[in-house]
Amino acid sequence: MRALITILMLCAGAASAEPDCAGSPTPEQSELVAFDPSSDFDAHPGVPTADETAKLEAGISLRPQLRPCKFKMFELGRERMRERGAVCKDWTILGETLKPIKGRYRGCGIPSPVRIHMVSGVGLNQFALMDCETAITLKTWIEVVAKPAFADVGGGLIGMRLVGHYSCRTQNNKIRARLSEHARGRAIDISAFILADGSVLSVRDGWETENSNDVLRQLHGGACGLFGTVLGPEADQYHKDHFHFDTARRTSGPVCR
Repeated sequence: MRALITILMLCAGAASAEPDCAGSPTPEQSELVAFDPSSDFDAHPGVPTADETAKLEAGISLRPQLRPCKFKMFELGRERMRERGAVCKDWTILGETLKPIKGRYRGCGIPSPVRIHMVSGVGLNQFALMDCETAITLKTWIEVVAKPAFADVGGGLIGMRLVGHYSCRTQNNKIRARLSEHARGRAIDISAFILADGSVLSVRDGWETENSNDVLRQLHGGACGLFGTVLGPEADQYHKDHFHFDTARRTSGPVCR
């Protein structure tokens, strides 16, 4: 009997948890609303109505009447994301989704491209074309490696200067060389980092500088494993002034130089 009373009280509480969107406050324009299934289970003690008791006795769930409201809020959240410019199903990656890109050479192109300008609050100095896998990997690196590395430097990281993203070309622009991962939208080249105090740390000038080489080596080393390829100033003459990150798929494992 006690178990039945407890179940009735929990269900009554769930039924009173915002069953109707009409009276709910509208989120601010900048607020993104995500569907949280756990909120359906918030227990607020109360006495079930006669109609609710009848439904329970008939084996009818009270939860369906909550679902329209929750799914409306979920759809509202997705719409807010689209209005804000979120791509790749990630509200921290801002830009636009484009139609498939086909290159002038066989093998070039991006089936599902995005053009992004901000990742996890870090602005890019130019729009960058890539696929979502690369954009999400870049976001992970920024949040897990780059931001912590600059936490106590210049007020933190607010921007990055890019010198390469999608481009239908061969590796290092060499004749008869293999296609670059840039040609598939899986690569990005970063030449400098912009800090909140206005200072700029470039890969070319900072790699061998005592005051900045530690943080740059953290950025380089932290990308290894996240990306399929990580190349820096010590890789070769073509990467003296930037980091090359790509999401190449290799059975032999990632390359880090």
